[in-house]
Amino acid sequence: MQMQFTLAEAPDDISAEKGRKLFARESEFLKGVVAMNGLPEADRTEVCFAGRSNVGKSSLINALTGTKGLARASNTPGRTQEINFFMQGPEHYLVDLPGYGYANAPLDVVEKWQKLLKRYLSGRQNLRRAFVLIDSRHGVKKVDEEIMKLLDSSAVTFQCVMTKADKVKEKDRAAIIEQVKGALAKHPAAYPEIVLTSSEKGDGISTLRSIICNLP
Repeated sequence: MQMQFTLAEAPDDISAEKGRKLFARESEFLKGVVAMNGLPEADRTEVCFAGRSNVGKSSLINALTGTKGLARASNTPGRTQEINFFMQGPEHYLVDLPGYGYANAPLDVVEKWQKLLKRYLSGRQNLRRAFVLIDSRHGVKKVDEEIMKLLDSSAVTFQCVMTKADKVKEKDRAAIIEQVKGALAKHPAAYPEIVLTSSEKGDGISTLRSIICNLP
């Protein structure tokens, strides 16, 4: 039976306040990791963010934490070459994974990132959820399917976050959402709720904060 995908609803007042309190705490860059032996202790709840280059990942992390410039945005695809760890209060890690797809880097460097990413996803026991960012203007692309397959094989639950929702006209949005739902239905590791966001407008940020703070 095919799983039904829905848009995540806004949180109730209690969940929204819980999420607000978590992200009202200090957000701090911990380290950039280029090898598995550099990973911090797996001693707290961890979520990671994956997305193709220039999908708006840095902007989303900055909007979530309310800390401008915490994650560095770049107009150069493939510039982020490390797994970047941020501490969100004393009990959470937010992890910014290298952007994938048309990376502006030599092939051997890209292969090194991919190996590190596979080892991280397969071996991080405190990783509660991966958030896969999809540009609302374009829907799921082939490179997105590749990261989803990797998450399937790593048995890591992932949730789709559609970014830049404010950049899509209302009449075009429904068709793109249906395309995303159809793509997600092929992946057993996909969580059945999609989060629609705009970092610029703040849409969906409270919902995503609530989801993160309520992960077991």
